[in-house]
Amino acid sequence: IAKGAGMIAPDMATMLAFFFTDARIKSKTLGRALSEAVDGTFNSIMVDNDMSTNDTVLAFANGLSGGAEIKAGRGAAGFTGLLRDVALKLAQMIVKDGEGATRFVEIDIRGAASQKEARLAARTIASSMLVKTAFFGGDPNWGRIMAALGRAGIRMNPARVDIFFGAVPVVRQGLDAGNERRAAAVMKKKEVKVRVELHMGRGVHKLWTTDLSHNYVKINSSYRT
Repeated sequence: IAKGAGMIAPDMATMLAFFFTDARIKSKTLGRALSEAVDGTFNSIMVDNDMSTNDTVLAFANGLSGGAEIKAGRGAAGFTGLLRDVALKLAQMIVKDGEGATRFVEIDIRGAASQKEARLAARTIASSMLVKTAFFGGDPNWGRIMAALGRAGIRMNPARVDIFFGAVPVVRQGLDAGNERRAAAVMKKKEVKVRVELHMGRGVHKLWTTDLSHNYVKINSSYRT
């Protein structure tokens, strides 16, 4: 069970989530599995750039399944994988239900100098108001993505950067790929994938976000009145 619509940004977004299982698993093992599941799911979504102080994810196990206890090793890895799958579905549902959202966007960073820099690149792109409004307008404005990368505080060489909207290359080695019409058609879809190849290392990270619409402003400008 998960709740969230606005004020959604890492870390762990602004949301409440609860997992229940009848598995036999001790709290320490369950806690470790939950931490791993949260990292690439609830900690990788963004609707706007706000968070609150009440972020909570809890997991409960009553052990009533009658099965063998899940311990460290293959059993724990399998359980963690299942938990992560459920967490990812819930996290993406939160994004799709984001305040005023009209598009669901996946930011896929590859080839960063480190995992930390891949995460930072993804978050900087997803938090850019100019990028988010371009998503809303269906505008394949890759220059805004390059600008976000340039201020993200990561190691990069613009001449190495490739950017794709869906399967359409819009930037090759830092230059326009000449596919604006095809890219514009991709950007009109309800779900958009943006892939950035930095060619600086092995760091990768995926983040899911939304556009920024007129309705988001309307909802939050009259929130109390």
